[in-house]
Amino acid sequence: MTVERNVVKVEKEIAGRTLSLETGRMANQADGAVLVRYGDTVVLATVLTAPSKRDLDFFPLFVEYREMQYAAGKVPGGFFKREGRPSAQEVLTCRMIDRPVRPLFPDGFKHEVQIHCLVLSTDQENAPDMLAMIGASAALQLSPAPFNGPIGAARVGYIEGEYVINPLYSEQVLSDMDLVVVGHADGVNMLELGGKEVSEDVAAGGVEKGFEVVRQVIDLINELAESVGMPPKDNWQDEAPSEDLIQKVYEKIGDQMLQVKQIAAKVERNESLDALRDEMVAEMCPADAVEPEYAPADVVEAFYKVEKKVQRKMILDGNRPDGRPYDQVRPLQIEVGVLPRVHGSGLFARGETQALTAATLGTPRDQQVVDGLQEEYHKSFMLHYNMPPFSVGEIRPIRGPGRREIGHGALAEKSLEYVMPSDEQFPYTVRLVSDILESNGSTSMATVCGGTLALMDAGVPISAPVAGISIGMVCEDDRCELLTDIIGEEDFHGDMDFKVAGTENGITGIQLDMKAPCIAQDQIVKSLEQARKARLDILSQMKQVLPEPRSELNRYAPRMLMVKIDPEKIGKVIGPGGKTINRIQTDTGASVDIEDDGTVFISSVDAEKAEAARDAVNALTEEVELGKLYTGKVVSVRDFGAFVEVLPGQDGLCHVSELSEGYVKDVSEVCKVGDELTVKVINIDDQGRVKVSRKAAILQQEGRTEESGGGKGGRGGGGGGRHKGGRGDAGKR
Repeated sequence: MTVERNVVKVEKEIAGRTLSLETGRMANQADGAVLVRYGDTVVLATVLTAPSKRDLDFFPLFVEYREMQYAAGKVPGGFFKREGRPSAQEVLTCRMIDRPVRPLFPDGFKHEVQIHCLVLSTDQENAPDMLAMIGASAALQLSPAPFNGPIGAARVGYIEGEYVINPLYSEQVLSDMDLVVVGHADGVNMLELGGKEVSEDVAAGGVEKGFEVVRQVIDLINELAESVGMPPKDNWQDEAPSEDLIQKVYEKIGDQMLQVKQIAAKVERNESLDALRDEMVAEMCPADAVEPEYAPADVVEAFYKVEKKVQRKMILDGNRPDGRPYDQVRPLQIEVGVLPRVHGSGLFARGETQALTAATLGTPRDQQVVDGLQEEYHKSFMLHYNMPPFSVGEIRPIRGPGRREIGHGALAEKSLEYVMPSDEQFPYTVRLVSDILESNGSTSMATVCGGTLALMDAGVPISAPVAGISIGMVCEDDRCELLTDIIGEEDFHGDMDFKVAGTENGITGIQLDMKAPCIAQDQIVKSLEQARKARLDILSQMKQVLPEPRSELNRYAPRMLMVKIDPEKIGKVIGPGGKTINRIQTDTGASVDIEDDGTVFISSVDAEKAEAARDAVNALTEEVELGKLYTGKVVSVRDFGAFVEVLPGQDGLCHVSELSEGYVKDVSEVCKVGDELTVKVINIDDQGRVKVSRKAAILQQEGRTEESGGGKGGRGGGGGGRHKGGRGDAGKR
């Protein structure tokens, strides 16, 4: 028996590929379910909503995004062979969906909403994260949730001076920027960018191009919703306190609130606010009242609404909480080398936001292996962000990094990775850790500044220092003010958090989050320019402390040497069961790592140990040269001559006639197994067999020639002179 389903599908061509949205075929027990396809990448997005059974003071929106390994024809790794906890990429995509969606629900809406996106198929060319965002928006439109959307999303690249919409994975490696633009019909409400020092004009132009595609996506979602029929929205009541209560609270404490809000220190200001709130609740909800006129929870919420009103009015009147002008950065604290035994460290504070960063230099074996839907790859640069509870004066258990910490770390990493040296230039694995010691606004941008300091202190040859700043915004009626270096209250009560990181030459990272519905294009341009001025000011002060990366590595950092060998000789260096490479590491105390292309990385805190390991590798892989002198051990004696090990694993035959200038009756009269002989290579045949001569070596060393070998002796003399150092090393080995 076939179940009939009412399948609705709409399509639109975007960037030369067909974007299709389909509903009715899968997951029909969800409140909204949309199958999104672009190329051969397919994502299923579902939405469920229900009244909350808990008394909450926040909107419980849950976003889940999962990349199923079967989508790429892969079997998950690990012991259990199934998908486990979400990867960093999955967490970042969850955040990317949440951030533009959450502000588009009405204030006071407390029903539970869950968005769940599954990647079902991937062609490994079209990114599934964009499809998940589009699918989540479409599923919300088809659900009863009171979502003020839809939103659309687009990715913009910049290749050879041209904008590219939704670039393929193979194109993204050529792009100077990776820009994600999200918005609704009225404007942009979320941005993310990683760039190779792109200019403000290029970034703003990319936003404009991306928003054109966002509008096309919105039109397609609306077409789907109209074809299906819009569902009735949730029957919910706004439980916010009444306007009368808010006005009464404002009349009682508005003037006191204004005074408290002008206390410069965060801790003192918050303590005064808490005292004012408790006093207000005690007055309006007396403990001895049988039936108080107002519920304490309503009074508390009214208090916070009054706080927001006072805060925003203060800012628009030109009074920021700490008394700064709109475009001023807070005082900076900049120090390097603050931790004695780490490879590099920096302490960066901007007002009451403080980040301690530490850089660790590791070997290639310390690289992170990333195994997702794409081909497995290795990361040689990692940045990890931690925000312990004491940084905001709280007591709570620490359960490992949360989504916020992963997101802030990823933004800082993205902002710094474009100035990192190549693996060929600097063959180290670099890990940065940022511990936030104080938090009052834009800790991710403090991490960028502190990360730059730690990298330069460690001697990492970054191409340019990077700094970051956050720009806020407050808009009322027709007036908008942009705020440089926002503090926590300006972020919480404001309309925007626009983080911009970059060098003196251009932008390397952007993250825009909106609490207001959207931001206009001209405000984006103004925000980027205001951020640029602040960034240059911070970079100038950072350079006064440490103008460029240190010329030498920290004495506790490993010394890294790189050797290139013939890939066919990798097995010779490794040896049977790893015997040879393990012996080198044991004898020298250095670590040796070999890549498939024949690149050998040798590391040790002791430079002499690293050099000894390098010499051992070179000796194993060195090619025998015609006319060159070698000192080696006799490994075998025969009636017709002796075999001499001229290089490790490489023997040469010294015929009895070449053992001495005179007649040799018995080889054992000249040498025995274990003796060291200096010989000259006189022939290498087509099969690689080597013939050597002790007689020719003696003649060359004494400066004499013979008719049959004079020319060779002269040429070999140069080779012998060049090899004197190597010969001594070989003797020691």
